[in-house]
Amino acid sequence: MVEEVQKHSVHTLVFRSLKRTHDMFVADNGKPVPLDEESHKRKMAIKLRNEYGPVLHMPTSKENLKEKGPQNASDSYGHKQYPANQGQEVEYLVTGTHPYPPGPGVALTPDTKIQRMPSESAAQSLAVALPTSQARVDANRSAPAAGEYRHPGASDRSQSAGAVVVDGGNAKNSALMAKKAPTMPKPQWHPPWKLYRVISGHLGWVRCIAVKPGNQGFVTGSADRTIKIWDLASGKLKLSLTGHISTVRGVIVSTRSPYLFSCGEDKQVKCWDLEYNKVIRHYHGHLSAVYGLDLHPTIDVLVTCSRDSTARIWDVRTKASVHTLSGHTNAVATVRCQAAEPQIITGSHDTTIRLWDLVAGKTRVTLTNHKKSVRAVVLHPRHYTFASGSPDNIKQWKFPDGSFIQNLSGHNAIINTLTVNSDGVLVSGADNGTMHLWDWRTGYNFQRVHAAVQPGSLDSESGIFACAFDQSESRLLTAEADKTIKVYREDDTATEETHPVSWKPEIIKRKRF
Repeated sequence: MVEEVQKHSVHTLVFRSLKRTHDMFVADNGKPVPLDEESHKRKMAIKLRNEYGPVLHMPTSKENLKEKGPQNASDSYGHKQYPANQGQEVEYLVTGTHPYPPGPGVALTPDTKIQRMPSESAAQSLAVALPTSQARVDANRSAPAAGEYRHPGASDRSQSAGAVVVDGGNAKNSALMAKKAPTMPKPQWHPPWKLYRVISGHLGWVRCIAVKPGNQGFVTGSADRTIKIWDLASGKLKLSLTGHISTVRGVIVSTRSPYLFSCGEDKQVKCWDLEYNKVIRHYHGHLSAVYGLDLHPTIDVLVTCSRDSTARIWDVRTKASVHTLSGHTNAVATVRCQAAEPQIITGSHDTTIRLWDLVAGKTRVTLTNHKKSVRAVVLHPRHYTFASGSPDNIKQWKFPDGSFIQNLSGHNAIINTLTVNSDGVLVSGADNGTMHLWDWRTGYNFQRVHAAVQPGSLDSESGIFACAFDQSESRLLTAEADKTIKVYREDDTATEETHPVSWKPEIIKRKRF
């Protein structure tokens, strides 16, 4: 019994051995072949070609060939090589960053030089030397790096430090070098403005001014409780309107109807019909002095702002209060309207600026960058931007979300009024009687004016409360504390040679706040 089991085991082992040998040496048609040496070599060659053909062209380094011989040569990845000419020393020489050409079928010549896979530092050095595509440059310019916080108003000119030195085509992975700090571009030249007329007639501070749509005249409101209409060309008084019982703080003339709107410290908002020169509507609702007002450019809506910390939206025809815009924590000093979103912008003594949703009557954005009261806001007539004035700075912003653009520093006073024309001349008027003129795009202060007070007035009565360009933008009118209206125009004799721009490419010091 034991002998039969042993015989069976031996037969099983012999059968398995023969089966493995038979499987190793079977031709493509499935028939067995004689197990001689030539047949074995031919079958191994077929096997190599079928299974390892795609990598037979891969190079082997000289070092591995010399140390281990052609049978044991391996590439830079440590994989075994099977050169076509076995028994001979194969010298493949390759250029580039890859140990073998990018695709099969590339002829290798003895003139080619071998290069192993580069180290990490060498790869970085080579990568920074390669030319960057324009798309990648634009993407890097617009998108912040990972882990980097970028303020919405940060200028594209403020690039992060870092530079690569390339000398004669060889990239040097040098230490990061700080790029040159951004500089102010050369500002556009603007002719200086000069005083050519002083108009008197009011008996108190002139607090507000507005130009009529036809450019035939302008309207002023004063602390003497009157509203006066003047001829723009001659400067003569045409009409006086009485009705307010306290200082008139705001006036505006409608472009859609022959109406004049006024507001004052008597909490009243009035609508005047200029055809009959009398009040036709009152808008009741504010609980304290009304400091400013503006008309919507495309719909019959009036917006007023008050010392009661609110702004109110009124239907011009029905006198109904559509919305009360609550949110400010102190007096609202100025309000502006525009057709695009956000349609209402307010500035307040609580140091904030709010951008409002007109339909919902709610705040869209609150800007808290100013440190002192915001008494003036102006919208650029062409660009989708605006500026705000405060004793700490004049700031420029981008709609619709109030992205910060830049500071205009240097007018160190209480700024009561701002106005801008289509040529990019921004005017700021202050409580101390100074007026600064700026280039809107660059923030360059190209002129400073401090006109003498009206004879008979005290020097302390030097102050600018309001200013406006006429419809042709060739004249600038200011409402002042010496009870006068001053009219400025551009100096026709000035040229870039007589009044050069004293500009140097100074480093921009941009502040978030």
